Amino acid sequence: MVTLTPLAVEQMTDLLREQNDEELKIRLFVQAARGNEVAYGMGFDNEVADDDLVFQVEGISFVVDPDSLPFVEGSEIDFVDALMGRGFTMTNPNYQPMSSGCGCGSDSCGCGHHH
Repeated sequence: MVTLTPLAVEQMTDLLREQNDEELKIRLFVQAARGNEVAYGMGFDNEVADDDLVFQVEGISFVVDPDSLPFVEGSEIDFVDALMGRGFTMTNPNYQPMSSGCGCGSDSCGCGHHH
């Protein structure tokens, strides 16, 4: 489904532990898709719809809606700590992302354009 780099696993595990909610999952979704351009999103979620897909990678629970699934499948999630900022990146060899950066704050995770 998706692969996680060791650093991404470490960071996600820490973020989930800080939330102190055993039911919490990480929702992966597509914010926008036009042609080959895809903008990914990521956030905490403890609600799962009937048609959501729930899966585990490295002990971390993920949830994906059916519309986002084709874009998410085969993705790699990494964590970067660079001069331009730190956060998660999600790349899929099948699609070119409009924005490759995702950031997590104390309350939420999200992907979007860096300003």
